[in-house]
Amino acid sequence: MTAYRALRVEDAAGLLALAAFLFMPLGLDEYGAEQTARLFAYGLFAASLAFVWGHCGLLCLGQAVYFGIGAYAMSIVTLGKLPGADGLVSSWLGLAMAMALPALFANLLARFLFYGQGLRGAFFGIVTLAVAVVAERLAINWSYLGGLNGLLNVPPLRLGLNGGGPEIIEPVGVYYFALAFALIAFLGLAALMRSRFGVALKAIRDNEERMRFLGYDTAQYKTTAFTIGAAVSGLAGGLFVTQFGFASPSLIGFAMSAEVLIWAALGGRAVLIAAFLGAVLVRTLEGILSESLGAYWLLALGLVFILSVLIFPRGLVGEPIHWLSMRRR
Repeated sequence: MTAYRALRVEDAAGLLALAAFLFMPLGLDEYGAEQTARLFAYGLFAASLAFVWGHCGLLCLGQAVYFGIGAYAMSIVTLGKLPGADGLVSSWLGLAMAMALPALFANLLARFLFYGQGLRGAFFGIVTLAVAVVAERLAINWSYLGGLNGLLNVPPLRLGLNGGGPEIIEPVGVYYFALAFALIAFLGLAALMRSRFGVALKAIRDNEERMRFLGYDTAQYKTTAFTIGAAVSGLAGGLFVTQFGFASPSLIGFAMSAEVLIWAALGGRAVLIAAFLGAVLVRTLEGILSESLGAYWLLALGLVFILSVLIFPRGLVGEPIHWLSMRRR
């Protein structure tokens, strides 16, 4: 009963956020709607890390690898650069590839890392960090991916099966399409966390040795969770390029991985909606600070991060949710 009540607090926070996002365009001009729609990709990206890190206990310091692979996959398909299928430019296939390729890569990497002796904790984080650095260098030096400049002029979402049909370019339309994709993926992660599989993942996070003793194949559970997190991250990358129109090596390296780590930590890595809102809040704060403080905005953001971690260890959004949960208990 206690767990059920705690989850209901998260549900209430999610419903409030959804209601706010649904009606937000009513108070925004076209530019504001366009800028806010871009935040949904970042929020979904942070939620994917919250699932892997907060729920499963897998501190991935290279989550941007899957975000970047998804962005490049979407770009390659919609620009007609898919090998052997030059005339195929379907946005729907692009989104499918944006999820499938990161998931495949993460699955292979996880089988290498988790089976046998298995890597945990900081060692796992260091390896994923190294993978991000290597992946960024490969993207920079691979001409097929555009090298240092990346892939430009990526088209927006098209409703047709193969690039035909209307383009989603009107700001409010883009806003609601991005919100719909983010909501579907978010609800899928939330349902997974509440399932028997999700409960087992949480138990593995808390005491993997005990779960292994009870007969659970912990390596397989972690591999599956890592794969799902990568697929959601790739979807976020695919949504990103349809709005920004480019995919570059910066999306795949350590800098982007560090950013999403900050978003999830500031929002609250233990709660999906907290991490999602953390990304929205931090990206919004970055814009405000850069306009008001100029070159010193990054220093100010660092101070905000330090103070927030010290005062709100569960995150700016996660801490109130935890407090309300405890009150209901």
